[in-house]
Amino acid sequence: MGFIQKGTAVYRKTNFSFFAAGFNTFAILYCMQPLLPHFTEEFHVTPAQASLALSLSTISLAIGMLIFGSLSEAWGRKPVMVISMIAASVICILTPFSPDFHWLLILRTIEGISLAGLPSIAMAYLGEEIEPKSLGSAMGLYICGNAVGATFGRVIVGLLTEFMSWQWAILIVGIISFIASVIFWRNLPQSKNFISSPLKLSTLTSSLFHHLKDPGLLCLFGLGFLLLGSNVALFNYIGYVLIAPPFSLNQSAVSWIFLLLIIGMFSSAISGRLIGKFGRRQTLIFGLFLLCFGAFLTINGHLIVKLIGLGFSVYGFFSCHSIASSWVGKRAAINKAQASSLYLFLYYTGSSVGGTVGGVLWPYFGWEGVVGLVLCFVLGAFLLTYFLIKAEQKAVHKSHEAHI
Repeated sequence: MGFIQKGTAVYRKTNFSFFAAGFNTFAILYCMQPLLPHFTEEFHVTPAQASLALSLSTISLAIGMLIFGSLSEAWGRKPVMVISMIAASVICILTPFSPDFHWLLILRTIEGISLAGLPSIAMAYLGEEIEPKSLGSAMGLYICGNAVGATFGRVIVGLLTEFMSWQWAILIVGIISFIASVIFWRNLPQSKNFISSPLKLSTLTSSLFHHLKDPGLLCLFGLGFLLLGSNVALFNYIGYVLIAPPFSLNQSAVSWIFLLLIIGMFSSAISGRLIGKFGRRQTLIFGLFLLCFGAFLTINGHLIVKLIGLGFSVYGFFSCHSIASSWVGKRAAINKAQASSLYLFLYYTGSSVGGTVGGVLWPYFGWEGVVGLVLCFVLGAFLLTYFLIKAEQKAVHKSHEAHI
């Protein structure tokens, strides 16, 4: 098999392509988040309704990922990813021309489906084409592109909206994303090690139920749901807090808050070292504690304390997510790719649920209600971690008995 080797021009092109692809996908997905208070004012909708601009995209993304991963097995990796990225960029460019909020939501729903073609396939392509010893660094650069894109999309739209309309801000993101899509298309090598196979619904269904019967995997899927749900709930509504008295910050100032998400680029690496020293279970529990503690700190009325609390929450979220997502691959005995797809499906579904439910609570309980939701999610995550540890211990006991 002809793997792409580190140090070659093809390796550099592949890495650059996937950095651009990750940047493109998550810039488009999250560029709406800083605009939620703006939508509430301009379209006269509730915070819960405004949150649908993000929630509908993430839920349709989650559903689309289950479909596109299977389609790529028959149609090929690169063609599906390229079509997905170009379609998503075009829809992003069309979104500012929405005549009303309902049309904006329709386009954002289609946007989520279009975006699903990349994250559901990217890791499979890299795993097939990159030499095994260099796969970690290639994956890391792709994930770095995800983080940079998600942060850029939030910050740049918030900053531009301070000086021009939100329509122009989204249009600029769409144009940049289209350029990134062309870079991906022109630079990414065609698959050499991919072997197409016909779609077999019966095989997919049987492996799906196999994963859903594993209590450990169910706990990990639930963790993904609760982790992103809590993170999105916090960042969806912190803007409403900061633009209101006593802070009365403007849109551009609020947008800089999203730079705290860069902490996630470092927390995963730090967690890797902590796992080596203390183990996966203890590191996961520590991350959940930081997420809980940080969310609780944001109730404080001082701006600096709120920001410190958000920072702790971001660190805890990314740490726990990196542990849970890698644990899925370790736990799944067969069809690891589908197990990862199921994790991501629940992960993005949690974003939609947490983001929308936070908006439902907002009119009645304000920021304290959002934090209460997050603390309930984290409590659920602690319980799932307990059951996960029990399932792991049971699996180890059975393996020991089998060897005896």
